[in-house]
Amino acid sequence: MSERGIFSILLVINFLILVAQIQGLSISFFEANILYGEPSFLKSYSTFFLNLFGFNDYALRLPMIAIHLFATTLLYGISGYYVSRTNDRLWIAFIYLLLPGVTSAALLLNIAGFKIVAVFIFVYTYLRFGHWALAVLPFFMLLDATAIFFYLTVASYGLIHKKWEMGVVSLGLLIVSVLFFGLDVGGIPEGHFLDALGIYSAIFSPVVFIYLFYVLYRRYMSNERDLIWMIASSMFLISLILSFRQKVDIQDFAPYLMVALPLAAQTFFHTYRVRLPIFRRRYRLLFYSAFSLLILNALVVFFNQWLYQWIKNPQNHFSYPMHVAKELANELRKENIECVSTNEKMEKRLRFYGISDCESTLLSETSIPNAKKVTVSYIDVPIYTVYVTKVNK
Repeated sequence: MSERGIFSILLVINFLILVAQIQGLSISFFEANILYGEPSFLKSYSTFFLNLFGFNDYALRLPMIAIHLFATTLLYGISGYYVSRTNDRLWIAFIYLLLPGVTSAALLLNIAGFKIVAVFIFVYTYLRFGHWALAVLPFFMLLDATAIFFYLTVASYGLIHKKWEMGVVSLGLLIVSVLFFGLDVGGIPEGHFLDALGIYSAIFSPVVFIYLFYVLYRRYMSNERDLIWMIASSMFLISLILSFRQKVDIQDFAPYLMVALPLAAQTFFHTYRVRLPIFRRRYRLLFYSAFSLLILNALVVFFNQWLYQWIKNPQNHFSYPMHVAKELANELRKENIECVSTNEKMEKRLRFYGISDCESTLLSETSIPNAKKVTVSYIDVPIYTVYVTKVNK
């Protein structure tokens, strides 16, 4: 079978697995805040499909999966400029699909998926069409304030390498983005540095993250500093510097580090193949360790509901914020309850599933005398209990 045929099968399998996960997810409070909050690019994108196909989980998540598959295809194209063998590109795509942060970006309504695809479009266009990539740069301003640091990075690369057109355009966009978003780098030292490293490790998995860091450092020392290196290393360094003085949302910066995967693969394959077979053992061990951990992470994510059997407090489950709401709405409808009064977080989540806000029915997590008890269970394990009662006025 051809390389592209295998890649297509890989995408189809990944698509089917992700679609299978949708049924087990509920809208989170963070996602509900986007849908029912202030106008934003992400809100406009999601509501377009929700208005077209109805307010349901598939209309909410399938557009994000489509963005994810497009990003994977772009990474596959970018990889061709860094690795020579056809199988190497497939391995890069496969590793990318297994990254915990990539799976989250593919399933959840967040800006990370758009950042990944925006960076990949910019890099791919630059590698293939040169300065035509500058036309992509304004799009980053639609995403969030990290565009400021991205424009600073691209401008620095353009000026350092005497690519004056790139430098001037990026500087112009930098000034506009600072005026639009503002720039807050203040705060007092609070020690979020280690937290930032921990989140990076969770997004990439520990072995992959450590190797990415090693590759960026090695290329700095060997003066192999192309555009991809500049984007990944600069955004990574900026996020760590900011973490010394303020709590940084690492998920805002991690997408820019994804583009370094072809660099890591190029370094690994070259280092591995220049050695005699007898000296390749530790590199095979590194690869098998990283790959095994990624497979384990993927299995934990895809079969996460089974973990409730071994967790005493369900709220400690990493996917708990993405559970309960849909099943609770279904249980309420079985009791002919179409509206409730409850806390803000659950109220917004239930609203997505057609349970509106009203004062006639109270939904409480604390026990109420003579109230109807409603329990949500996964794998026959009760994980959420509420009490519903009519309010007499």
